[in-house]
Amino acid sequence: MPSLKDLKNRIDSVKSTQKITKAMQMVAAAKLRRAQEAAEAARPYAERMARVLSSLAAVYDGQENAPVLLGGNGKDQTHLLIVATGERGLAGGFNSSIVRLAREHANKLIAQGKTVKILTVGRKGNDILKRQYADRIVETISYRDVKKIGFTQANEVSQKVQAMFAAGEFDVATLFFAKFGSVISQVPTAVQLIPAKIERVEGEGVAEAASVPYEYEPSEEAIVEDLLPRNISVQILRAMLENNASFYGAQMTAMDNATRNAGEMIGKLQLSYNRQRQAQITKELIEIISGAEAL
Repeated sequence: MPSLKDLKNRIDSVKSTQKITKAMQMVAAAKLRRAQEAAEAARPYAERMARVLSSLAAVYDGQENAPVLLGGNGKDQTHLLIVATGERGLAGGFNSSIVRLAREHANKLIAQGKTVKILTVGRKGNDILKRQYADRIVETISYRDVKKIGFTQANEVSQKVQAMFAAGEFDVATLFFAKFGSVISQVPTAVQLIPAKIERVEGEGVAEAASVPYEYEPSEEAIVEDLLPRNISVQILRAMLENNASFYGAQMTAMDNATRNAGEMIGKLQLSYNRQRQAQITKELIEIISGAEAL
């Protein structure tokens, strides 16, 4: 049984930890609002670009001369997994959920006899994946010292990926990140970047817009070839902003839970301390009374 001094030191230690988790919760809550606004502001641009590409890509339907970023290089053997995670931990299951989705995808490809390469964006993804896939990680890109993630960082990752594709280092690239839903909801998401997986975007006014003829200057082919590299940068930017908001949301929730757990632990330790102190006082009183009666 721990002594009263040990219990007192333990209570003080947990109280110090509780102060730290409470401070981290407040910092995450303050940063979450700006990160959420940035993520939500990037969504319309990414969705509109996908809509434009969906419309323009129709010019290549059934043709073999499609740009390689749209139609691929005709092979499906080597896959590059771009795993975007946070730079820090203490955010609940935020990082592990993204890595779990990427790991499932990697194992499925390996079982099919495919070659898998991994590019991690964020230090925590590399820390987790290197335990199992150290020989498959080709590079780790970290922006830990960057205070505000923007298009510059996303474009750097995009240029790296496109250079690897141009050098023939992979055939298919898939991006993994967490889409921000709410403070308690971050959805692990996978998006194929190369070849671009253009889907028909449904929504209000889409059908009407699709029926309206447009004349493009320069040609539709030239616009598609210009937009495809930019689309990769935009999708990576969106993923990084979604990750940033998801990280602070997950951290805020995790630190709130940690603060509550610390409070419960302090209550239990305080109860044990009071009981043991009462027992010690009672024992001393019994000894005093017994000694007086003996006299």
